[in-house]
Amino acid sequence: MRKLSFKYFTKSLIVITILVNIISGNLLAQSKNPSPLNFPTPKNIDNMLFYIQRDPNVNTAIYTINYDENGKINKSNPIKAYWIRYAEKGEKKDFNYMQRKYAYGIESKTVNNEEFELQFVSYKKLPLTLKKIDSDQKYHVFVSVNQKRIQVEKIFVRIEGGSFWLPNVKYAEVTGIETSSNKIITERMLLK
Repeated sequence: MRKLSFKYFTKSLIVITILVNIISGNLLAQSKNPSPLNFPTPKNIDNMLFYIQRDPNVNTAIYTINYDENGKINKSNPIKAYWIRYAEKGEKKDFNYMQRKYAYGIESKTVNNEEFELQFVSYKKLPLTLKKIDSDQKYHVFVSVNQKRIQVEKIFVRIEGGSFWLPNVKYAEVTGIETSSNKIITERMLLK
């Protein structure tokens, strides 16, 4: 009888350990990607600065440098933005008027020949800087989130319901290289 209960106890402990590991692994995965969607990573996109992914689908907003025909940055409109519609076989499509003017578009202001102030038309409380960097002679976008300066690579916007005009935005996460440590970080910010 005593051997039977020890075997039962050992088997139960093993099953509980496995379940705890599975559950904690799932929770860890959920904290890294809170969306039920599996987002693709955009690849091989010329002059890409960063991209935005958000619920409720995997379509991705791409932001690139807008060069003129002479290979110089277009100072009046330095950013070119469009969709990669992964939900529609990866088709590239320009933002429509409403998306450009009220949601995903970017306004810019020239600071000097190599630097621009940027802001999203839908959220003007997040100032961005487009700047050419000496180390690689390329343009990058920078933002300060939670007292950390980040070279932006991607932004994830968590939306839970709402409508086109009033989406229920829970938060945004900015992922990129922290300039002081040169390490990849993700910083979350609540949008109000």
